[in-house]
Amino acid sequence: MSRDANEMVFPGDDWETAEPDASVDVDVLDASLDALFGVGEEPPGTSLACVVVHRGRVVRERYGHQPDTVFGPGGPVDRDTTLISWSMAKSITHALVGILVNDGLMDVDASVKVPEWVDSPRSLITLRDLMRMRDGLRFVEDYVVDDSGNAASDVIAMLFGAGADDVAGYARSRPARHEPGAVWSYSSGTTNIVCSLIGELVGGQDRVRSFIDDRLFGPLGMRSATARFDAAGTFIGSSYVYATARDFARFGHLYLRGGQWGDREIVPPSWVDSVHDMHAVDPENSHGYSWHWWNWNSRPETMAALGYEGQRTIVDPTRDLVVVHLGKWVAETQPELDRHLTSIVESFAVTG
Repeated sequence: MSRDANEMVFPGDDWETAEPDASVDVDVLDASLDALFGVGEEPPGTSLACVVVHRGRVVRERYGHQPDTVFGPGGPVDRDTTLISWSMAKSITHALVGILVNDGLMDVDASVKVPEWVDSPRSLITLRDLMRMRDGLRFVEDYVVDDSGNAASDVIAMLFGAGADDVAGYARSRPARHEPGAVWSYSSGTTNIVCSLIGELVGGQDRVRSFIDDRLFGPLGMRSATARFDAAGTFIGSSYVYATARDFARFGHLYLRGGQWGDREIVPPSWVDSVHDMHAVDPENSHGYSWHWWNWNSRPETMAALGYEGQRTIVDPTRDLVVVHLGKWVAETQPELDRHLTSIVESFAVTG
């Protein structure tokens, strides 16, 4: 049965699959996937999964092989393999905040109530400042260690060192460096402060887990998705959601459809629109930044959840397209990764 190309399609229990239509440059699409997965020439990074969803249907899907690590042997990856989000989780945190704002439980323009910030310039920080990464806190987001193996950055200390048991407590303790709202500075600590506010509102780890599952993962059919918490009970929304590539694509599809899932509004359309508020550009990757989402190649209309080691969920409403990539590409190789992903995106014609 033929379908209207403009029909708004949502996946059910499984994704419908289809071949790309005549508007797609299949040669470019497949050559880009070949380059990512080492068909013909070994790439500088490891791609574990890539799912391409066009007009609501999976039109391409490839999987790789987990390399062996000090933590254990690797193995083949398939559509049922759950993989780490890294900072793509920040965009999931954006959705959770939007739900609570819509419920009337959070106010983006109110100063957040953090006990450590009383009688400090930090007391002026608003939720808007936190969501836009303009809180002014001193936080070094650098994934390196020094020669002795010690953390050389706040993000490593927070996730793997002294702050690991209470990530929000570590982030809240950072001193003020700039006036709130004045300077953009990407910070995983900022997201974990937001997650601690979510925890205080919703009522602890068990309730937050239920909130995430009942209000977001469950309605989208993200059955594989698991949010991780620290010892203090805070959702580590900067970094730790595990899911299959297809389930990350479900999350991207929610934003592609303006926060709608079937006949149900999951995230308010006005909150999804905040993702197009590009107010900074990272000189290292040339992507823009909005509210816990990136803007792919600094195009405000194209949303992207980006994570360490090349985790990507690209959402392009002008092409009715979602592209998910999961893998292990170190920082210096990610410009090449992003060029291939841009080729995948641009192999689909702009339709609106």
